[in-house]
Parts: sequence; C-alpha cells; structure tokens
Amino acid sequence: MTDHGPAFWQALLLTWKLTLVSFVPGVLLGVLVAVLRLLPLPPLRWALSVYVEIFRNIPSVALLIFIVFALPDLNIVIDYEPSVILTLTLVCSAFTADYLRAGINTIPGSQIEAALSLGMRPLQIVSAVVLPQALRSVVQPMTSLLIALMLSTSLASQLPFPGRELTALVSKIANDSALGIAAFAVAATMYVVTGLLIAWAGAVLEKKVRILR
Repeated sequence: MTDHGPAFWQALLLTWKLTLVSFVPGVLLGVLVAVLRLLPLPPLRWALSVYVEIFRNIPSVALLIFIVFALPDLNIVIDYEPSVILTLTLVCSAFTADYLRAGINTIPGSQIEAALSLGMRPLQIVSAVVLPQALRSVVQPMTSLLIALMLSTSLASQLPFPGRELTALVSKIANDSALGIAAFAVAATMYVVTGLLIAWAGAVLEKKVRILR
C-alpha cells in the first residue's frame, strides 16, 4: 500500500464509476422493457422477450468481444470504455426486466380491476399501481444484481482501457513485481467491502419499502 496505495484508490474509484454509469441506465432501460412487455402487442412482447433472453444468457465477456471486435466490421466503432459500459448496461437491463416481470406477477389482479373500475387508464395503472409495487418487491434481487455488476467491471481488464480498475491493476502489479498475491488480497478486500456495503444498503432499503401482506 505504501508503493501502490494511490493506484489502488484510483482503481477502486474507476470500479465504482463503471458500476454506477452501467447500473443506472441499465435499470432505466430494464424498466422500460418491462413496461412495454405489458402492452397487448404480441410482436412487441415477443421481440422484447427475445431481447431479455439473449442478454440474460449470453456471457458478458462474449458480448464485450462482439461489441469491440465484431461491430467494427459493420462500421460501428465504439471506444473501449463505452464498450464496457454498453456491455454491462445491456446485461443489467435484461436482468432488471426479468426481475420486474416476476415482481409484477405478484400483484393481485383484483388491484388492476379496482383501478379500472375507478376509471384509471392503462398507463396510469402501470405508473401508479403496478410499477411502484413491483419495484418495492425486487429490492433484494436488484441489490444482488448491483453487486454482480460491480464484480463484472473486471471485464475492463481485458481491454487496453484508459485507466485501470482493480483487476487490471492487480495484473499489472503481478507482472511488474513479485507482489501479485499481496495485490490480489488488497483488491479482494476492496471488492468484498464494497459488496458488503451494497448488501447493507439494500437490506436497509428493503426494510423501509417492503410490502407487508
């Protein structure tokens, strides 16, 4: 830590940055996909289901390789950092949409019928009745998703990335010196502490917003 302390803190900040800038748009896109899947349009629902299944089941590293090395053949060139962010965002959106679908399925149909009897429009029902309850019921799965996304930022170590996140920094230290095990221990501690903080925040949030039935 005496020799590499500042580099570790910079790498940790980059890891946090990649996590947040992927998680926020990923959740927003996932919410949009989940809402659109409620529309009574079979072709749209089928297309969105295919979207979710593809990005939920494809390995993140395979998706990153496709974005970085295959898209240029289609004259679509994306820089390394946006490529990592795009990869994590797509994966996050697919899991978010799937979790929300499960949360939506827990809402009793009687609530929808009551909202319709009150004269509420479908969009109002989704925004005021369905979505708030679904979001409150998936806090724990979304917490786990955020932790998984944070760990997946190690994908950046596979590219000549501008700056080094934790895994890339450990690889560099291991290559440049005989401190590989010590560097891994420090990085692992930072990953674990970050994951525990996210889990704690998720537990507090779930306790505040959980639905008592």
